[in-house]
This record gives sequence, structure tokens and C-alpha cells, in this order.
Amino acid sequence: MEYIKLENISFYYDKDPVLENINFSIGSGQFVTLTGENGAAKTTLAKIILGILKPKQGTVSIAKNNIFNKDLKISYLPQQIASFNEGFPSTVYEFVKSGLYRKGTWFKKITQTDKENIQKNLEAVNMWNQKDKKIGELSGGQKQRIIIARMLTTMADIYILDEPTTGMDEKTRVLFYELLKNKVNEEKITVLMITHDKEVVEKFAHENIHLCKAENSSWCCDFYSK
Repeated sequence: MEYIKLENISFYYDKDPVLENINFSIGSGQFVTLTGENGAAKTTLAKIILGILKPKQGTVSIAKNNIFNKDLKISYLPQQIASFNEGFPSTVYEFVKSGLYRKGTWFKKITQTDKENIQKNLEAVNMWNQKDKKIGELSGGQKQRIIIARMLTTMADIYILDEPTTGMDEKTRVLFYELLKNKVNEEKITVLMITHDKEVVEKFAHENIHLCKAENSSWCCDFYSK
């Protein structure tokens, strides 16, 4: 099932072309990476998909329902958003658990499946042993990891991630990529991840969108399947 479709997308900053005639679609159950040189407008493209930025021309289509005919949910993780201060009162576990609550579900009963999901996501970012620690006591890299764990706990249909593994060591990155790949294969979620990590492209992702420089100095894209 097609979740995201971009048709002839172009975007300009003032009069300077940034993206030109971008076309691709992403379906359910796909792990797609978005790569390109620094300044290749990868984050700009993600924000166009999310509706944060409006393209100069072209259309972005997002499915209204998921493969189970329920409302489609999108979760977005921007770059480097960990900014909790030392006085933040929540523990790591409480913070990640809060990802289960959406508007109108504040009194939702936490099930055993929910608890297992929280543990799995914290283990995937190597933070389960820190579950009782106050967030304000964590390093910047650790805060970034628990934000990822909380995002995964929201159980969205589409995850759009902008350089999510910044600050992670190699072991934790691999655990995280394996978790994403398993979620995609087993739960048919969709992942679109901006990354510079070649290992993801070559080993974990199903497809890669590579933004590249065109002759007219705008950015186009090539779409590669494994």
C-alpha cells in the first residue's frame, strides 16, 4: 500500500533552486534511507513531506489510512532535539511510557504488551539499565537515545527520522537499525531515515533515495532498490 507519494516537487529558497522535479513513492513495510552530500536539502525534503514547508510546485500525497484501515499516524524526529535540564522530574521509564498516551487516552491502562514494547525499545538504544534514572542526569547522547525509544513507543505507521543515531556508539547504532528493520518486516511500519551511515544503506534498508547535484546546480534524486 502506498503511504507517501511525491510528484514533480520543486523547492526554492528565494530565487535559488534547492530541489527540482523530485518524484518517488514509499509504501507500507519499507525501510528507506535518504542520503546526499551536506547541504543537499535532505531535511528540507523531509519537512516538505511533513507539510512543514510548502513546495514551489508539485504535490505531496499522504495516505489517510494505514493497511488496517485506521487513521495513519506519522512520527517525526528532527535533528538533535535533546534539551532537558537537570531539574526535569521524569525518570527514563516514565518518559518513554508517556509515548503510549495520545489525546484522549491519558487514563489508558498499560498492558503487558505495552511494558514489553517499552523494554524492547529501551534495550534497542542501550538504555534499559538506566530506566530508573532521572532524565536530567543523562548525557546529551543518552537523552537523544531515550527520545528515540519514546518515539518508537508511539506505535506510528510512518517514522521520519533525521540523523537519529548522532551520539550513539557503533553497537547501539546496530541494535537500533536491527530494531527498525524488524519492526518494518513484522509490523509493516514505514521508515524514512536521513543518514550518512553507509552501513544502513548497504545492510539494513530496503531502498535508498540519494539527493544529487544536477547540471543546473539544483538538487535531484536517484532512487535505488536493493
